[in-house]
Amino acid sequence: QKVTHSESSRAKKSQHSEEEIFYMNCRAAYLTVLKSSLENIKSKEQLCLVLQQAGRNPSQKTLNKYWTSQTTTLNFDDFCTILKKEKTATKTELLKAFGKIDTDNSGYILHDELSKILTTRGEKMTLDEVSAITKLADFNSSGKLDYNKFCDLYMTTSEQCCKTALEKLEVDSRLRRQQFGSQAETPSEGITLSKPSPRVSRKTDHKFTPMKGDSRISSRPSSAQSCKASISSTISVSAGHNRSAKLIEPNTVKEWQCAQSKGCFYLEDDGEIISHKYRLHLPQRSTVCITIKPLNLCQVEGKSCHWLSVDTALYVLKENESQENLQLVSFTEQQNKEARYFNYISMLIFLLKWELGSGVYWLLPFTTGCRLKKVKTQITGEAKLVYRGEDGELALTKEFRAALLDVFETIDLDGNGLLSLEEYNFFELRTSGEKCDEEAWAVCKENFNMKKNELTRQGFMDLNLMEANDREGDPSDLWVTLLSLGYNKALEMIEACPFVIDIYAEKCKPRIKAIYLEAGGWQLNRAICKSVVNKGEAKVMDGCENVIVYTYKTDIRITSVIENKSENKVIIHVNNEQSKNCLSNRGLTIFAVEVAPKSMVVSQHVMPLNEQEEWLYNCVHSLL
Repeated sequence: QKVTHSESSRAKKSQHSEEEIFYMNCRAAYLTVLKSSLENIKSKEQLCLVLQQAGRNPSQKTLNKYWTSQTTTLNFDDFCTILKKEKTATKTELLKAFGKIDTDNSGYILHDELSKILTTRGEKMTLDEVSAITKLADFNSSGKLDYNKFCDLYMTTSEQCCKTALEKLEVDSRLRRQQFGSQAETPSEGITLSKPSPRVSRKTDHKFTPMKGDSRISSRPSSAQSCKASISSTISVSAGHNRSAKLIEPNTVKEWQCAQSKGCFYLEDDGEIISHKYRLHLPQRSTVCITIKPLNLCQVEGKSCHWLSVDTALYVLKENESQENLQLVSFTEQQNKEARYFNYISMLIFLLKWELGSGVYWLLPFTTGCRLKKVKTQITGEAKLVYRGEDGELALTKEFRAALLDVFETIDLDGNGLLSLEEYNFFELRTSGEKCDEEAWAVCKENFNMKKNELTRQGFMDLNLMEANDREGDPSDLWVTLLSLGYNKALEMIEACPFVIDIYAEKCKPRIKAIYLEAGGWQLNRAICKSVVNKGEAKVMDGCENVIVYTYKTDIRITSVIENKSENKVIIHVNNEQSKNCLSNRGLTIFAVEVAPKSMVVSQHVMPLNEQEEWLYNCVHSLL
């Protein structure tokens, strides 16, 4: 247990370190062009400059994607989102592009040929711009371009841009204080949202968790001193706080009628989380018990199941006259902790008991993003998916078959051991962006094992084997499928969280059906804001009565919402420097939130980094 916990702790620190480096690079590039991280990008040309300082080389098409005719400004958060989507080109990618021109693999491209391509295709360059490239002696000779050397220079220049920006940031401490997300250079062990005091050793800081109201913690950090008004919230939570209070176990309602559906949270490349959304129909008024929990696929002892520690919740919205007119009814908030001793991971079951009238409801799954987020893991080697047997025929490896069984278990939403066309289409939409029509499904029925017009597990296996055969053993397409489902190259599911929803109704048979697979959207955000406003503690910002900060606490998370009642937009500076043993979905210690007039926005979600230890939430919201 201790070894597993230690490995998990190291993984979390590594993940946080990666995020720190990413945001440090974002800030360095941003502050090379702009005076402050609170200043907005005001033109397409300025956006181009900032992206170049971050080592990108954006095309006009890329710039037009983010700077449309309706765009007037972009803030720092927008810039970070763009950088997550627009990755830097690798040398391998550049060489591959040049290789399509250099058909004889000589390593060179004639200047005449290069000039023709650059001035007639894609985003056309001028002759002067092409000439500027071909005249550089570093990678040109005898009327030819040595594109290998060109790629080396390109990569060096890109890296130098980032390095120069970082050096500037390091030298100028004034800039570091005004940026959105200044982090401690070396985070304390086991602490994510904290900056160690120079008077306290790192070892002491790790063990000591100040209690609420402790005078040794300043409620007004130095980085917020230039703000007009501020408000501080401090909450201390004990380890494993109140885990099973007031819970009605599902076993006590087993005589009630039940409906179940599985689903999954998927992490997109830009960090956005998408999931299934459900329609629930109740034919008559009834007391209803609803639970949501991560789906346990770990049937083998020692198997890694990262997703079991991911937080899950469910918002219940009542459909009135139309699907657009949804009203928040309630959400799962009580919890029970179910220990999985064979892999030492705790699984949280969230429960809601409520009396609901007859009609149609929408169930919107939610996770904070504190624990389901992008993380780089060290992989020693790529898992093998297929092999050729002694007879020369292709076969799926044992490891790949095990992964496919887990995939099948996840996408079999109704849990009947078969895939309907609707269930299969959710899988297709996620992995290829397309749907399988009735005609194609009929072809599947002719070639693969089916029962009652639904695909069996063996049929699903054979379908993947056929895909491998179509590619003559090349696993590229199989990897595209696996990566889109949250797997890494070691066949570990690290960017997805399958879950299961159980609905018990006392007086009628509930019916649940998955309708969409998409991001939560404005309806979920509005539901979260309303739930926090209804149940959280409200504090009016000193000196600005139009700005209210609501803070809502459950056993394992704290959510804050900012409401702006004024006629003008406001920018709120959020500082978590004094929090201990905390993990924010923002990935930052300090950041800014822009709140439109007459609106509410989620400031952040915070969870304990190590739930076996005490954690302290100490957040200062300041008006800039």
